[in-house]
Amino acid sequence: MERVIRCPQCGTKIKHYKNASPTVDIIIEVEARGVETGIVLIKRKNEPHGWALPGGFVDYGESLEEAAVREAKEETGLNVHLIRQFHTYSDPKRDPRFHTISTVYIARAHGVPEAKDDAQEVGIFNQHNLPEGIVFDHPKILEDYFQEKARKKEAG
Repeated sequence: MERVIRCPQCGTKIKHYKNASPTVDIIIEVEARGVETGIVLIKRKNEPHGWALPGGFVDYGESLEEAAVREAKEETGLNVHLIRQFHTYSDPKRDPRFHTISTVYIARAHGVPEAKDDAQEVGIFNQHNLPEGIVFDHPKILEDYFQEKARKKEAG
């Protein structure tokens, strides 16, 4: 979307483009009590409140991979190893605040996650005990993730 603004210094007309913001989300697989693998979700301190995958905005000059590793560390205290890029989600309504495009990564980590930065609380969940109140389009992302895992398990 293009609009014209004026330079605050000289008054020259400048084209200004309103673009979607790139973000990353990370599905972090961790060992839960040595029994099964679970995924890490954070309970957000900021609006919109609720449970979410760790993630956030890509900083200028930063790669998607660097942003994913940084956001995971900032929000959970975990050092993650990125396994692969999972999918990109771009529905303009995925974030109620503004249009974001999120590239989702699957990562692995060892250790105990801690609520840090924007996280009020952190938990390890599986498909059968996901918390109520998951925000953004993260229910869809998690559904896609668990469906893919089930397909791979069936395929052998």
